[in-house]
Amino acid sequence: MKPTERAEILVQALPYIRKYTGKIVVIKYGGNAMTSEILKQQVMEDIVLLRLVGVNVVLVHGGGPEINSLMDRLGKKPEFIDGLRVTDKETVDIVQMVLAGKVNKSLVSLLGTKGGRAIGLSGIDDKLIEAVFKNEKLGFVGEITKINPESVYDLLAKNYIPVISTIACGENGEIFNINGDTAAAYIAGALHAERLIMMTDIAGILRDPKDPATLIPEITIEEAEELKKSGVISGGMIPKADCCIKAIREGVNKVIIMDGRVPHSILIELLTDEGAGTMFLA
Repeated sequence: MKPTERAEILVQALPYIRKYTGKIVVIKYGGNAMTSEILKQQVMEDIVLLRLVGVNVVLVHGGGPEINSLMDRLGKKPEFIDGLRVTDKETVDIVQMVLAGKVNKSLVSLLGTKGGRAIGLSGIDDKLIEAVFKNEKLGFVGEITKINPESVYDLLAKNYIPVISTIACGENGEIFNINGDTAAAYIAGALHAERLIMMTDIAGILRDPKDPATLIPEITIEEAEELKKSGVISGGMIPKADCCIKAIREGVNKVIIMDGRVPHSILIELLTDEGAGTMFLA
């Protein structure tokens, strides 16, 4: 590519940079979208680039595959009910160790190697995420009761990238495992984010799950509810869609579900006309 062509690409991105400069963008980085090291490097590059041009990026991450891997090594079989991990006392210790430890700090370190200034947080820090028991059958799985975003605002004001692992604290010192999509929706709502980006291993909402060409590019929350009733949104997509709807109702301007396996999908979504995935609108 010629230098003039590179310059033209940068100029074309200017209106989008102007649109998001100073705004908050929350990115939910899903466990299944984190499995490729090459893609992970590209995601971190995208985040650092956005931060350097003035976008306030908050990274909320999962880590399901890593949790499963450690449980397997410890001889403990994962159990799920309605897509939520059954979390006994031993499992919540494993979740805390993996999410707040290994995964969180590896992402912070990787952002640092790309030139970003990142600080890792868990939902326990400064009581960022408060929760209660969701269902006794699920054990230490939390139902979010409150988000205290002051520490996140403090980090953003100092040009840091907050990297948040989705465990929560209870009023009696309990540690809760929180679904990553749910936590991202609540955090984005509490921060009044301009955009919530849900990165996962699917292209978005498809009218025909077997045909990528049937991707629905935009959808209102009313249309989403109708698609749930008709069965177009079904199975594991239902809780993801519910999180998008929740975020919109909590005040997030726009929410997007997109395929985190596409190289530089964050930049495609924010800095081009093409966009990516399915966008939820109020």
